[in-house]
Amino acid sequence: MLNTKRVAWALGLWAAITFVVCVIWGLVTPGSLHMHAFLELVLPAFKWLTWWGFLLGLAESFLYGAYAGLVFCPLYNWLCRRWSQP
Repeated sequence: MLNTKRVAWALGLWAAITFVVCVIWGLVTPGSLHMHAFLELVLPAFKWLTWWGFLLGLAESFLYGAYAGLVFCPLYNWLCRRWSQP
């Protein structure tokens, strides 16, 4: 059985770290390899290279990851209980 709180935090932090890596990647690579178009598509109100956009993207990324954990864990635990051998 998975702990929903731990998994939600772990996925939230993973998504936030991944967002920061994508922004750094966009700053150090040529324009043809940037992720800003993708980030602007998947993160509402995100604007590339603004402080507000960075903070909003970071928060949205964390919340998307936490949401994934909050949905995944109860489903996983329910399936484990349902399909476990008596």
